[in-house]
Amino acid sequence: MSRSTDTKPDMCAQCRHKRTPREAGEQKKLQSRINRIIGQLKGIQGMIDDNRYCGDILIQIGAVESALRSLGYVILEEHMMTCVAENVQQGDTQILAEAVELMKKLM
Repeated sequence: MSRSTDTKPDMCAQCRHKRTPREAGEQKKLQSRINRIIGQLKGIQGMIDDNRYCGDILIQIGAVESALRSLGYVILEEHMMTCVAENVQQGDTQILAEAVELMKKLM
């Protein structure tokens, strides 16, 4: 069993799951954000197929990057408020180093 998550034996060794599940409303909001990002990526694909102007494509790529970063910050906040807080309350401060590393990767 991992610090902040449980491992399912039928999944890969690296797959971990939250101890505290996301609320259905939050799950729906995250899925909605992801679907929008997928739509933006498909739009970029269409722009490339249509031989659109490079600058227009780059603007859309910037928008996707911004949307992904924003999604990452939402997930990071959730991680800090649930997984990290739960582990610190249980005396596991190692999770703080992991959280710092995750923040570095997001930035």
